[in-house]
Amino acid sequence: MCVLAGDWLYMQAFKIAVQERNFRILDVLVELTQQLVEGELLQMEKLGKLISLQEHLDLIYRKTACLFSVCMRVGGILGAPLPTRRTPRPIRTRLGIAFQIVDDVLDLTASESVLGKPVASDLRKARSPCRHPCLGALHRAERHQIETVLRDRAFNGTTHADVLTILNRYGSLEYASKEAARYAESARNAICIFPDSEIKRGLLYAPSSW
Repeated sequence: MCVLAGDWLYMQAFKIAVQERNFRILDVLVELTQQLVEGELLQMEKLGKLISLQEHLDLIYRKTACLFSVCMRVGGILGAPLPTRRTPRPIRTRLGIAFQIVDDVLDLTASESVLGKPVASDLRKARSPCRHPCLGALHRAERHQIETVLRDRAFNGTTHADVLTILNRYGSLEYASKEAARYAESARNAICIFPDSEIKRGLLYAPSSW
């Protein structure tokens, strides 16, 4: 239901852009659609495989950060028609990266009532081939345990508790949380160049609410 509702809202954005004959907005939405589809295809290609940090960040950008980026970019286009007047790219992308890393950590650590879905479902289904919190532990002796979960897409022999034990032992969850905070702080610093407003305060507050 959530996916279908998101698709409907996305199509509404296209419909409004067509009605307004705003081709700059349409160009941005088309570019975004390509990025999102490429991200999903790349993720499917790498399901069950271990990937590098750079590959993981690229997937985060294509699947999440580019959506954050375009949402803010569209506001900039509508509010300031000059092509050079845009929300700085660091704000647009780093907020999205911070959001996704926090989501990855919560997938492993939060309760089902908070998530609204089974805990560790993204890891178990290998929906993201190697979640960010796992990266710090994958070169350790316990690497094969996480590999098994990714390969089998199930906790067969290796439990969710086992994965958490490994990640906590090597500080992977703490590392991921600090990385999210670093990206969020970088976005906040970029926002500070703007004059005070309700919108600015909302952007500054957003990362802390995660």
